[in-house]
This record gives sequence, C-alpha cells and structure tokens, in this order.
Amino acid sequence: MMLGLFLLLTVVWALPAFANPACAVCTVAVAASLEVARYFGVDDSVVGVWAGALLALLGYWMIVWFDKKNWHFAGRDFWLIVLSVAMIGFMYVGRMEYRPEPLLGFLYLDPFLFSVIAGAAVLILSNRFYQWMKAKNGGHAHFPFEKVAVPVLALAALSVYFYYNPLCSKAGELYSF
Repeated sequence: MMLGLFLLLTVVWALPAFANPACAVCTVAVAASLEVARYFGVDDSVVGVWAGALLALLGYWMIVWFDKKNWHFAGRDFWLIVLSVAMIGFMYVGRMEYRPEPLLGFLYLDPFLFSVIAGAAVLILSNRFYQWMKAKNGGHAHFPFEKVAVPVLALAALSVYFYYNPLCSKAGELYSF
C-alpha cells in the first residue's frame, strides 16, 4: 500500500534536471530493446518498467532542449516530465485495452500502466540519488560511469522484482502490440 502511494507521489514530485541525464545512444538502445524483450516473451510488467524509464528520460531530454532554447515558464520541468510519462496513454488508444485490476489493495489501475509509472519514478529517484551522492563526494562521482550505473541497477532491481512477482500476463497474451 505504501509502495504504491510512494510511487505516485514520486512522479508528481518530478523536479528540474540537474544535468544531462543520459546519452542519446543509451536512450535509443533502451527504446530498441523494448520490442526485442517483448518478442522474447519478457513479462509486460518488466517491459513497462523500462518503457516508463524511457519516457521519463525523454522528458529530461526535453527539459535540456527547452533550456537551450531559453524557454522558461512556471512549472515547466514538472509538466514536461508528466506529459512525457503520460505519452504511454497513446498505447491504449489503438493497441492495448485498458484493464484495471486491484493493485496494492486499494488502487485500481492497469498493471502495465502501473509498471510504467513505477519505472519512471525509479529513474527520477535514482537520478536524484546519484546527484545527492555526487554532492556528498565533493562534486565528483565515486567511480567511472556511476551516473549510468545507479539508474540501471535501480531499474534492474525493480525489473527482477516484477519478473518474480508479475503484475501482467506474459507478453502478447493480453496485449497485442
């Protein structure tokens, strides 16, 4: 129960990006690997975690782009992240059927949508955690590629949890992409 509330509040609490969150190659690699994972039968809840992380990452890239254009307005970073993650809703327009189920005892939500929100929340929190660790270390990373390792390990841990405790059916049984 607390986990669901925590995840929902984290998405709402999306704050400005401190730095460029990831390289373009990593973003494209995650996007390409989602369909490959579904092809090999990976559970939809695991695919949703990485899809949510990708959408949050695209929101961070949009923040960086808005900074380059010098476009600033009230709540800009919050709305860019929220709108980016909300793009998963387009999947329900023609490719997926929205099937809410009771999650965490009180929350009725589609399991794939929940895993997308969870993935976005974990990416945002892990980026914040990395920035905190870096600040505590005098502005330097503890080891090379720490900026990449922290979010990937956090997302991998959530993926392993959803793999052994699936929310969705196996790929392709309920949802046909």
